[in-house]
Amino acid sequence: MKHINILMVDDHPIIIEGYQNVLMATKEEDQTLLIDTANNCDTAQLMINRAAKGTPYDVCFFDISLPPSEDGRYASGEDLALLAKRVLPDAKIIILTMFNESFRIHNIIKEINPDGFLIKSDLTSMELADAFQQILKYPPYYSSTVSNYVKKTITSEIYVDDINRKILHLLSQGIKTKSLSEYIPLSTSAIEKRKKQLKLLFSVENGKDETLLQEARDKGFL
Repeated sequence: MKHINILMVDDHPIIIEGYQNVLMATKEEDQTLLIDTANNCDTAQLMINRAAKGTPYDVCFFDISLPPSEDGRYASGEDLALLAKRVLPDAKIIILTMFNESFRIHNIIKEINPDGFLIKSDLTSMELADAFQQILKYPPYYSSTVSNYVKKTITSEIYVDDINRKILHLLSQGIKTKSLSEYIPLSTSAIEKRKKQLKLLFSVENGKDETLLQEARDKGFL
């Protein structure tokens, strides 16, 4: 039996209830979901820091718009996501938000680089269920508005930054993915995540590295 510790942070209790119901109804047979919830930044940061000292969360869901903490240190779900990334390095971070403006999407990917990024207006209960299972196994998962934005901004520095260019260059030299961490100061799982993002970005449907490299060459990145 696989225990999955989850934190859900949203200031609307009925939304959290909806997420919980969907995940409980669609979880795989060998999964046990243990879900904590918080409705504001104060409660959430206490729970994150407590989990860092005890049983860490495997998955954290953050809404962006939240009542800020009383000391002013945490003003949004973005601040909480950055805290979670720092103190719970193995947790999968999922952003759920109503914000769908390009600059917000851009900043969230740049600052947080979440494992899941879901715009609430894109979501059906089925997509939330699929996204959750995919994020556990093969992150990242972006809902349609985010995916479309990523594809449109293919030339943006935040997606094909120096590290991503280096990954493409090393792969084109025949270096295997498992050896890339010898050349790049990132873990193999972080490199795999970037490769997956690059495949999304270059619309590589067959998942093959050769196709990714061909697309990168065609678009002038190699």
